[in-house]
Amino acid sequence: MLTGATGYVGGRLLAALESRAIRVRCLARRPERLLDRVGATTEIVGGDLQDRSALAKALQGVDTAYYLVHSMGSVADFEDEERADAQCFAEMALAQGVRRIVYLGGLGHGDGLSAHLRSRHEVGRILRESGVPTLEFRASIVLGSGSLSFEMIRALVERLPAMITPRWVRVTAQPIAVSDLIHYLLEALDFPLAESRVFEIGGADRVSYGDLMAEYARQRGLRRLLIPVPFLTPRLSSLWLTLVTPLYARVGRKLIESIIHPTEVRDDAALREFSVRPMGMRDAITAALRDEDREFMASSGPHGPSPARLTVRRGNRILDTRTLVVSAPPQRAFEPIARIGGRNGYYAYDWLWRARGALDLLLGGVGMRRGRPESSRLEPGTPIDFWRVEAFEPGRLLRLRAEMKVPGRAWLEFEVIPRGAGAVIRQTASFDPVGVGGLLYWYLLYPAHHAIFDGMLSGIARAAERPDRDLSA
Repeated sequence: MLTGATGYVGGRLLAALESRAIRVRCLARRPERLLDRVGATTEIVGGDLQDRSALAKALQGVDTAYYLVHSMGSVADFEDEERADAQCFAEMALAQGVRRIVYLGGLGHGDGLSAHLRSRHEVGRILRESGVPTLEFRASIVLGSGSLSFEMIRALVERLPAMITPRWVRVTAQPIAVSDLIHYLLEALDFPLAESRVFEIGGADRVSYGDLMAEYARQRGLRRLLIPVPFLTPRLSSLWLTLVTPLYARVGRKLIESIIHPTEVRDDAALREFSVRPMGMRDAITAALRDEDREFMASSGPHGPSPARLTVRRGNRILDTRTLVVSAPPQRAFEPIARIGGRNGYYAYDWLWRARGALDLLLGGVGMRRGRPESSRLEPGTPIDFWRVEAFEPGRLLRLRAEMKVPGRAWLEFEVIPRGAGAVIRQTASFDPVGVGGLLYWYLLYPAHHAIFDGMLSGIARAAERPDRDLSA
């Protein structure tokens, strides 16, 4: 049984368990958030950790129960809430005959721990004393695209060319890659466990948040100035975070309160008793950026009609999505998409596209001189003007990656989705801005992009609905 399946670690563990054909039952306060994320063999039970009837149903016949919930971003009395949740879970797990509990807590030692870490340790104690053998992992910073720590680092480094760094930025920790953490959680299923045990886990390096910021900046090609100062309390730091990254300010303060003391592994028993060999900081950040690309591209593709126009942020990326319904069948709707670029142009404002190509040449880029193949059958890797085909599925999908000079990375994707006798054409421009320059580039050019993207989609729709047009011209 898995709690916290809608969370960051829990969601990744759910996918890993399902990939191994392990039957999973999830307890979720909002089951609707899991409906489109679980496999056919995974059960969902609605309820929270203090709903004894839901807990009894979720824990019935369970061998291993994962406890991956906490209230870091909850109300002021989160310690009382976490204690009550853990107590109820522990009692019901024992009553239902659960054979083991696996809990993910926080790494920290000595007196003076933050309220957050004290609560995580208290939850671990309650579960270990439940009468059900409990395997508790204590981890420091988790590095992975989407994790709170990684996203806070990303927001600060991407947006601030110079940073005033308070004392807590220089405190050492032992960050662990999320993939290594998931491997530990998976191995916990079969780990010999006669009685409750605590394992401290971390990556191969002992580093500070400042080191993490510097390494992230290096991998993104950013130059950042870190200016150390001997003050800025967690409270003042949370106000500082509010100015540059308000999304993470509330929970970021609790996170900062937890890292004002070192969080390093002192007991290496996990390395001796598990097969996981954790990677270091540099590889963990590389993996986070690489996995983000893979997950982002894997999540694209036809998912049904969307709003006619929508601009959203997903991680660091900005997505501009536009859709039009056409009367042409899907195959016909895709034909002008497959012919885009080269002599066929971009169906609107071709003079602006040519001007952009000329500017790219002046900046040392490839410009528009490469053209495109005559055939509408494209292959990944095929150049089209200053784009390169990244994915092509005839009649359904074309994704182009920009090779023009831009302060970031850009993609242009077209999808055709069947709808009755016609089709929906979805056009998505994606931009991964690097630093403040990348953000300025996107927002300063947004009025021009708005006209160009609207015109391009309308032109493709008109071409699709005019079967007499010679697309090879």
